[in-house]
Amino acid sequence: MSEINVNQVLSQMRAMAEAAQGGASGAVAPVSEGGGQFARMLTESIDKVSEAQQQAGALKTSFISGEPGIDLPTVMVAAQEADIAFQAMTQVRNRLLSAYQEIMNMPV
Repeated sequence: MSEINVNQVLSQMRAMAEAAQGGASGAVAPVSEGGGQFARMLTESIDKVSEAQQQAGALKTSFISGEPGIDLPTVMVAAQEADIAFQAMTQVRNRLLSAYQEIMNMPV
């Protein structure tokens, strides 16, 4: 999930909150502060997963090219760590999407 999609979801949630409060525009400020922190945290998590995948790829390339000091267990552990991190990120995305869909389907 990209940061743009998160911002779209947050803006839609803000609009729904504003509509529920009768159009009061000043009451949305705390939501935007939390939304910025959430978007930053999500972006940092995605960056960490990407970095783990890049490191695993670099280790694989080094092992294939026969560089000394790179052994197979190290490569396999790095690849598994990157895979687990990606799976966890995918599950978080799925949970966010299902929560968003549930909120959108709520009667107002």
